[in-house]
Amino acid sequence: MSEEFGPDFISVTDEDGNEFELELVDTLEHNGITYYAMFPAVAEDEETGEPVDVDADDEEYGLVIMKVIEENGEELLSTPDSDEELDEIYNLFMERFFEDEEE
Repeated sequence: MSEEFGPDFISVTDEDGNEFELELVDTLEHNGITYYAMFPAVAEDEETGEPVDVDADDEEYGLVIMKVIEENGEELLSTPDSDEELDEIYNLFMERFFEDEEE
């Protein structure tokens, strides 16, 4: 994935109506479904504009995997349907990430 134009950000609203921003890091297609690998966007300090340190141990921080579904002719993001699907897609993304590091 090229970062020639900078990172891509996606705003997502959860089932409770909370909106948050995710940074798209990779996409893949598997069994005819497109999946996105994303990380929570790094927040900026409102006064200085500097990035706020992210606690990687925080349970709110980590890789987010979502899939594209079509509902009423509109593309929406959804979580994988099962733990098995999530594990399979997670492993596929990890293989890709580590392949890129080896090159």
